[in-house]
Amino acid sequence: MDIVLRTVAAFVFLLVLMRVIGRRELSTLQPFDLILLIVLGDAVQQGLTQDDYSVTGAFLVIGTFAVLQVFVSWVGYRFPGSRPILEGEPLVVVQDGKVIDRNLKRERLTVEEIAEAARLEQIGSLDDVQWAVLETTGLISFIKKSG
Repeated sequence: MDIVLRTVAAFVFLLVLMRVIGRRELSTLQPFDLILLIVLGDAVQQGLTQDDYSVTGAFLVIGTFAVLQVFVSWVGYRFPGSRPILEGEPLVVVQDGKVIDRNLKRERLTVEEIAEAARLEQIGSLDDVQWAVLETTGLISFIKKSG
């Protein structure tokens, strides 16, 4: 039972950590970030299982994480009001070609990053953008000005 309680505590900690880190950072993993995640995974595993290297212990940890993930997903589905807390909300970063600095600072984004994402969508200038929205996945979606 101890291993399940440690897993629940680690899951809650990681859920909060992912919300604090921010969606943009999670969507653009650099090689160092990937290495950090692997090391973090190993550290979490050691904290969860301690000296228990049995298959049963591993199944308990993995199963508990899976059940908690399904539970969090179900809570977000069943109680729509909890979605902003669990998943975040889309955030408008450009409106009518104008960058919203307050929202960029909130998400630690630069105008250059927005412009780069726009170019990847075949948009040459932010002046051509009606709306740019930082989605909960960390991707930026663009709606061009009509006409």
